[in-house]
Amino acid sequence: MKWLLLLTGIIVSFAALAGVDEDVRALQNEWAQIKYARPAGEQEKAFAELTRNADAVRARHPGRAEPQIWYGIIAGSYAGARGGLGALSLAKEAKKAFEQALELDAKALDGSAYTSLGSLYYQVPGWPIGFGDDAKARELLEKALALNPDGIDSNYFYGDFLYRKGDYLGARRALARALKAPPRAQRALADEGRRKEIEALLAAMR
Repeated sequence: MKWLLLLTGIIVSFAALAGVDEDVRALQNEWAQIKYARPAGEQEKAFAELTRNADAVRARHPGRAEPQIWYGIIAGSYAGARGGLGALSLAKEAKKAFEQALELDAKALDGSAYTSLGSLYYQVPGWPIGFGDDAKARELLEKALALNPDGIDSNYFYGDFLYRKGDYLGARRALARALKAPPRAQRALADEGRRKEIEALLAAMR
């Protein structure tokens, strides 16, 4: 009987793992469709709905970092599409989700919580309007690179940060590494869209 209970527990554990992976993959795919395949005028409404879906996913998997990360990414994208004062409250929600993800598992999704939280810190206005902080952004982005030195997102956001700080040489180096990043499984649209953003940023520096 004990071995049967053990086997049942193992099966339930694998099912839970499969469930969170499938839920996160669905969020990833829908996010890429909205960001890279929908007209800009349709993105705010679509991201609003996807943010609600992502909130439900993280509620189903409270002990996992991956749904928190993707809630934060989607809420941050919604903030970018919305703009205005409402965007700041969404950015704060995204920040909280990334911080919770770091507490759960800082290495989840190759350190994506560090990457995404760092990007918030350099894109959100600083005090007294928001929580933006360039020193904190650099610290987080460098932690992300330490975990994922060849990643497309970790290098892209570090390159974008350096570009905004006027370090064009450093930005070009980071963006060149981003372009050499290996393709991600089942993330073809996201990779294609990100590469276009990288090329546009490189063109802006020429």
